Amino acid sequence: MLDIKQIEEIIPQRPPFLMIDRVEEYIPGESATAYKNVNINEWYFQGHFPGEPIMPGVLITEALAQTGAVAILSLPENKGKNALFGGIDKMRFKKVVVPGDVLKLEVKIIKQKGPVGVGEATATVDGKVVAKGELTFAVTK
Repeated sequence: MLDIKQIEEIIPQRPPFLMIDRVEEYIPGESATAYKNVNINEWYFQGHFPGEPIMPGVLITEALAQTGAVAILSLPENKGKNALFGGIDKMRFKKVVVPGDVLKLEVKIIKQKGPVGVGEATATVDGKVVAKGELTFAVTK
């Protein structure tokens, strides 16, 4: 289990753009499972949407990407590097995410060649899929 401080030792994102609260488990270079507690005080709920707060799909995708980054950047040879988006494919949003939800974020690295790879990403709330797709990344200095 990794807490915020340990997550920040692996990935470069910082509040308010750090989108994961804890990592339950990870296998460097292979997979990671993280959680995001969705709170009404999140900065994006001020305008998305007043009176009906919904977590933006792009931020769910970002939370998944950060989870995948934990898996990739926890490899010793990637310490101090960054993982950038190279593409988003087959991403589908099945349900809305609202304040009070706990997002479970799971990413499995399914392909990697050199600094470029693909992660299979799934976000769930209470066991129900809210988002699923593939994220392409590139590890950079």
